[in-house]
Amino acid sequence: MASASTLPTLLRSLRAAQGCSRAHKLCQIRPYSQLLSQTAETTRHSLRPLSRHVHPGGSNAFSTSTVRPAKTIEQLKARSSTGPFSWKSALLFVLTGAGMIVYFQYEKARLERERIVEMSKGVGKPRVGGPFVLKDLNGDTFTEENLKGKYSFVYFGFTHCPDICPDELDKMAEIIDEVRARSNGQEVMRPVFITCDPARDTPEVLRAYLKEFHKDIIGLTGTYEQVRDVCRQYRVYFSTPQNIKPGEDYLVDHSIYFYLMDPEGDFVECIGRQDTPQTASKVILDHIGDWKRAGKPLDVAPSK
Repeated sequence: MASASTLPTLLRSLRAAQGCSRAHKLCQIRPYSQLLSQTAETTRHSLRPLSRHVHPGGSNAFSTSTVRPAKTIEQLKARSSTGPFSWKSALLFVLTGAGMIVYFQYEKARLERERIVEMSKGVGKPRVGGPFVLKDLNGDTFTEENLKGKYSFVYFGFTHCPDICPDELDKMAEIIDEVRARSNGQEVMRPVFITCDPARDTPEVLRAYLKEFHKDIIGLTGTYEQVRDVCRQYRVYFSTPQNIKPGEDYLVDHSIYFYLMDPEGDFVECIGRQDTPQTASKVILDHIGDWKRAGKPLDVAPSK
């Protein structure tokens, strides 16, 4: 049994043992509280938005930096106005496309005109135009050679025609002025009127008649045989009776076409009653333009 002197010593030893036990328990509890604190901190970091950064080496990495603020409307407009497809680029694109469409349409029409001209020269097809001999209003000889050098615009008619010929000659006069005005005043076309009624259409009658329409129209006449031959060359319907007595009345039927001939004397195209002065002028000017672009000679001197 312990003595009274040793009792205090035993009590101190017991208190010390109890203190160590409490300290041991605290040491076991503290790591769990620290772990919870670290977990909460990690969670707060993980909730921050991630932003991607591209490092100079080319690798991608994520950082926990905050997201940049959104751009303003003004900044977005400024960026769109200077972007790769701005309104200026769109306008240039539209204008380029429209220009290409116009160019291709023009080339298509030009090739069609060339096709028509070549078809008129084709082997086995009736030739329009050819050699002839007539007289102008001054009594001078006029042949197919006098048609060369310029584009010629030839019409067949007669002075006693009640309505069709006057209408077509009015149109012819408008075409002459339109073509000349759009050719800078140059005489690129020679207008010619050939009578189908030589018995009544003498040079004096023709001069007075044509003067009522346009001063530049060249009138041609000849004998019955000469007029009949030139009508055949141009495939013009000719029904004028022969051996007419003076003062005898009769009707004359003829084809109602204008014949466009090129500067080499070859037939180009027919222009009919359905054509207006504007559409006919465009057809003529288109052919003249094709001729010039090909570098072929074109006489623009005033006709004598």
